Amino acid sequence: MKGLILCAGKGTRLQPFSYTQPKSMIPVINKPVLEYCIESLTEQGINEIGITINQSQQVIIDQVGNGQKYGANVKYIYQTEQKGIAHAVKQAEQFLDGEPFILLLGDNLIAEDLKVLIDTYNINNSHGSMMLASVPNPQDYGVVEIKEEQIISLVEKPKNPKSNLAIIGVYLLDSSIFEAINNIQMSPRGEYEITDAIQWLLDHGKSISYTITNSLFSDVGTVDRWLEANEWMMNQKWNNQIKVGKPTILENCIIKGPVIIGDNCTIINAEIGPYVCIGNDCRIENCEMDNSILLEKVIIKNLKYPVSKSVFGREVYINGDDQNMITNLNFVLGDKSKINSGN
Repeated sequence: MKGLILCAGKGTRLQPFSYTQPKSMIPVINKPVLEYCIESLTEQGINEIGITINQSQQVIIDQVGNGQKYGANVKYIYQTEQKGIAHAVKQAEQFLDGEPFILLLGDNLIAEDLKVLIDTYNINNSHGSMMLASVPNPQDYGVVEIKEEQIISLVEKPKNPKSNLAIIGVYLLDSSIFEAINNIQMSPRGEYEITDAIQWLLDHGKSISYTITNSLFSDVGTVDRWLEANEWMMNQKWNNQIKVGKPTILENCIIKGPVIIGDNCTIINAEIGPYVCIGNDCRIENCEMDNSILLEKVIIKNLKYPVSKSVFGREVYINGDDQNMITNLNFVLGDKSKINSGN
C-alpha cells in the first residue's frame, strides 16, 4: 500500500498567509500540517509516499526532501492545473502503479489512527473505504447517504444534505478509481470531484466501505480553523504543559499552559497563554496574549490591551507605544507586516 498527499492547491481562503507559503506548510504547534500527514502514514508502515505539488511550491521539497528523515521514500508529482481532487489523483497514476493507496489532503489534520480505515477496508474486502464524521454543517462537505449500512450516494457540498455524515478527506482506494476518474465529467464547480468518481464506482457495482470517527479533525483552510486546530492539537499533545526552546529568555512573565515557545526568543513583562504558539527568534515585550499563533521572527511590544485569536506571519513588527486602541485586539497579519503607533 502507498500513500498520496495532495498539496497543489493555492489556499485562497488562507490569504494572506498562503501568499508566501503553501497551506500544507502552515504550522500547527510549530510543525507543518504536511508533516503530520506523512507521520500518520509511516506509523502504519506506509513508506512509499507521493506528494502532489505545483511549480511554485519548492518550499515543500526543501522541507520534506526525499522523506528519509521521516522514514519514508517521497516522490513529487506535479499538478500544473488545479482541477479538483480526482484530477490530482489522476496525475499520480504512474506512481501508484496499480497498488491500493491512502489518500490524504495536505491541509487536513486527523486525530483518528489510520489503522481504523485500513482494517475497515480489509475486513470488508471492498474497492475503497472512507472516513466519515457527523458534522453540524454538512453542506460544507462531501456528504454520504447510507442505507442498511451501505453507502448509496455521495454529493459534494449539497444545498440540501441527505445526512450529516461528512467525508473528511481520508480515503483508501484501489486502482479501480482510475477507471472511474476517466469516466466522470467536470462538475459545475469546474473540478473533477473525487465524490463523483466514487459514486461512479458505486453505480457500477463496486463496494465502498466506511468508518465513522468521533475523534477531532480539521481542514486547516481558514484562519479560524487554523486557530481551532492549534488549540485542540495543543490539548492533545501537551495538555497544560509549557514548552520553552533554547536559549530563550523569559523575564517577569506569567505563562499559562498549554504554551509552546520556540528557540532564541526573548519575552519580557508579558502574560502568555493559554493556547499560544510562538515560533523561533521572536521578541515579545509588555503585552498579554492568548489563543494566538506567532510564526518566526515576530516582534510585538507595548500593547495596552490583551491580544486574542490572532495570527502573526513571519517578521511581523508591532509597536503599540502611546496607542489609544479598543479593549480587545485581534490581528490577522501576513509576513513582514508592520504596525507602529509610537512616536
